[in-house]
Amino acid sequence: MIARKNIIAILIGIEFILNAAALNFAAYTKFVNGNVEGNIMSLFIIVIAAAESAVGLGIIIRFFQLRESIHIDDASTLQN
Repeated sequence: MIARKNIIAILIGIEFILNAAALNFAAYTKFVNGNVEGNIMSLFIIVIAAAESAVGLGIIIRFFQLRESIHIDDASTLQN
């Protein structure tokens, strides 16, 4: 069972996780070896997060148009 029932809150949570990973890669680069590898990985994560947000928001908008709700419990009816 998911603790959050709001699709937008779940999407924001995923964004926070991706941003934390990007921050960790940037900090690793600064404090451990000074190469640009961590910064490149951080940039890659940010690009992936932006694409995930665009696709996720598109799905949420279409879901709201069909069901007039953004609660995750209503998504189980899409399995038919």
